[in-house]
Amino acid sequence: MSAAPLCLALLLLVTLIAQAVLPSLRVLIVVSGAALSCLAVTLLGLSTTHQVMSELPWDVLILLVGLGLLSEIFAASRVFGLLAVRFTRLSQAQPRRLLVFFAVGMYLISGLVNNLTALLLVLPILHILLKLLGYPQRYVSWTLGVLLVACNLGGAATPIGDFPAILLLSSGRMQFGAYLRYAAPPTLLGLAILLFVVLVWVRPHRSVERDPLTSRLSVLIMERLYRGVRLDRLRFVPAALILLLMLFAWIAVPAKSGVGAELICWLGVSCALLLNLKRGEHLLRTRVDVEAVLFLLSLFVMVAAVRQSGLFSRLAQALIHLPLSAQGQLAVFLLAAGVLTGLFSAGPSMAGLLEVAHVLAQKLPPQAVYVGLALSVCAGSSLFLTAATSGPMAQALTERAQLTDSQGRPLHFGFAEFLPIGLLSFAVIQSIAIGYGWLFTR
Repeated sequence: MSAAPLCLALLLLVTLIAQAVLPSLRVLIVVSGAALSCLAVTLLGLSTTHQVMSELPWDVLILLVGLGLLSEIFAASRVFGLLAVRFTRLSQAQPRRLLVFFAVGMYLISGLVNNLTALLLVLPILHILLKLLGYPQRYVSWTLGVLLVACNLGGAATPIGDFPAILLLSSGRMQFGAYLRYAAPPTLLGLAILLFVVLVWVRPHRSVERDPLTSRLSVLIMERLYRGVRLDRLRFVPAALILLLMLFAWIAVPAKSGVGAELICWLGVSCALLLNLKRGEHLLRTRVDVEAVLFLLSLFVMVAAVRQSGLFSRLAQALIHLPLSAQGQLAVFLLAAGVLTGLFSAGPSMAGLLEVAHVLAQKLPPQAVYVGLALSVCAGSSLFLTAATSGPMAQALTERAQLTDSQGRPLHFGFAEFLPIGLLSFAVIQSIAIGYGWLFTR
């Protein structure tokens, strides 16, 4: 292998490691890495900055920004807070029911809207309830951990739930309906298996002292706290109808029409913002996640630079020529995808691995490669608390809530508390990913 691909690959690797080690400086590190990548491809005579920029998936950024703004409209309607109160009422604050209702609820929500926005509004309500109930550390750790994994699974279930799925949709290799049909069942199976193992084998609710009176009082207090909160129908109903129309268009409009997923999203979100007028203008000015856009844009630049060197094609060819069956080659690829995602997070891993997946999909069934990759990235995102963006946010919100158990001892939710849930979730979801790949390559 020549020096050019190695140089660009090394620059990408060093940048990814640096942003993982110093998350507070991750945007600056990745932006600088992108600039150096453009300089490197120019000096090495591989390409120019203009050519690198022309290969960027701008449609992915449109989808991410648009869906994020639509989530903000739903958040302004107060629907997430009301759903959390409904979960509390349905569970009657019983430890087993509480875990199941919040996990299933967040799985469903994360498949349709930005899970970060949903977590930001639902998690504080769960924190209030946990504080009222005084549950012990073990139960709190497993409940919050399962909630995060459920968000990851929900995001992987639909093409608009999370960045890896959006990137896969925008590549044009799988259509909206096909991805939904192939990806939703295995993610739902993963959630079911995880809940079964947690409730039947791990049983974190065993450490909870049963007190029906405290549970009933906690539910009553939550209802009183939110008795004055009402759903803003003027915001929610139009946004929900527009989202339904967008979903229908993503499924029904053929790709050959030239109307892509990004254009449907752009038109739909524009209509939703126009219906809110001043609020819509305010959201555009203040709620666009510039940090995420800069991070992903810079990441795409680095991946495009490495692509110019032909490294991804060489890696794919090396994988295909391994002395293994097609199932074995796919299993190696999916396992590597899960581990790399756990180390470097979902965005960087999916952006690079998708280039290898495109080559593999020419030899293997596309749904086995692409959906298996999405599941493996989901597994890796669930391995460590730092592997997904929602993890550090959940940690910060939990520490800010200053939870205590019934004895007044402070509760925490950090890397160590999440690790048992992460290892179990990784094993479950990664096994499903490999099994799914084998199913379609028999």
